[in-house]
Amino acid sequence: MRLGKARLLSIGRMQRLVALGAAVVLAGTLTGAAVASATPPGSGSSGWVATWAASPMQGTALESSLAYAGFTNQTVRNIIYTSVGGDQVRVQVTNTFGSKPLTVGAVSIGVVLHGAQLVPGTSRRLTFGGRRSVTIAAGGQVLSDPLPMRVRPLEELAVSLYLPTATGPATNHSDAQQTNYIAAGNQAAATAATAYTTTDSSWFFVDGVNVDDPGSDTTVVAFGDSITDGALSQVSGNARWPNYLASRLHADLGDHAPAVVDEGISGNRVLNSSACFGVSAEARFERDALGQPGVKAVILLEGINDIGFSGEPDTGCYAPNNPTVTAARIEAGYRVLISMAHARGVKIYAGTLTPFLGSHATYGGNYGTAKGERLREEVNNWILTSHAFDGVVNFSKVTADPYNPEYLNPVYNAAGEGLHPGDLGYQAMADAIPLSWLTPRS
Repeated sequence: MRLGKARLLSIGRMQRLVALGAAVVLAGTLTGAAVASATPPGSGSSGWVATWAASPMQGTALESSLAYAGFTNQTVRNIIYTSVGGDQVRVQVTNTFGSKPLTVGAVSIGVVLHGAQLVPGTSRRLTFGGRRSVTIAAGGQVLSDPLPMRVRPLEELAVSLYLPTATGPATNHSDAQQTNYIAAGNQAAATAATAYTTTDSSWFFVDGVNVDDPGSDTTVVAFGDSITDGALSQVSGNARWPNYLASRLHADLGDHAPAVVDEGISGNRVLNSSACFGVSAEARFERDALGQPGVKAVILLEGINDIGFSGEPDTGCYAPNNPTVTAARIEAGYRVLISMAHARGVKIYAGTLTPFLGSHATYGGNYGTAKGERLREEVNNWILTSHAFDGVVNFSKVTADPYNPEYLNPVYNAAGEGLHPGDLGYQAMADAIPLSWLTPRS
């Protein structure tokens, strides 16, 4: 789910224009750049899993002036939160939505102490084909060489990239619910936070961190919109429902827990792409879900924006607004994703769409209208009764006001906007997911 552009300014979040690109790495563009193969995200030994991921998006002026301007002779420090640990690590650098080749002069990874400050002695340099720099074609992405490094579950790591030449608009994931950092010059290997004087809420040029996990070969992908992306959760609090799910699995299985990654995009829709909120779920499912190393299961929560956007003006961020959307069309979109998952031997589970009456004053469109509620109930009835998914978790019931089930439980409506459950609601959602779906005991 996502606020409209004008309505979002009070919360300070905007999104991006997105277009798919081919994964190609341009070798030898600059002297000293690695000649790197475009390694598919799901490749590698069976022990590799995705401990963290975020869907890449295009930097636009609507998103932020910083992302649109890009970077020159600067370092970005991305703070990420692992789900599982391992004995080796590799990072996926992305130029998926770049308009020109991206040169990365240095990449490092280290353990976060606080903010941009690293634990002394933990900063390690990554290489690409044995070299410290790499140039990636527009539309490309590349995995680093494996780095022997003990990564622990549920810890914050910093992935820092030095960008020596003009990048153009930056491939990023905005609305990350995470404070990230920017420094002038090459500060990739720096332990101190002193040089990191600028902050931003986007992750830049990194869309995956993989570990070679001796305890598990399974990745679970949480796939959806802003409720999966953790909108209105505590910034830098790692309080998204996929984070809480990873914590539950770790408490239950320890080092044998499967990895959990969050592939939510605020404002995303099942059926339609938009100018600000990413390509559709159908268009990105292969890349963001089925392309993850070790993927065995997907938990889908998406469709509320297909409903809400249908009543928005057909301009700007909302185009196309798809005013004739029906429950049957959304259900057909689900069947596309189900078929894609099952063709790859991947289980796909679904959550029912959470309540949203009371949200119309903030979001407009068909958010919280009688028409929107009718469509939500029709979609939820199909999710619950069709038996099309491998399992269903009733997120709607979990987050609803027990006396007025069309509304969020007031305990979870901390922001008062009627749409996003916030930290407590996200934890309740994670607690409702049957761990038997995701564990070896299933």
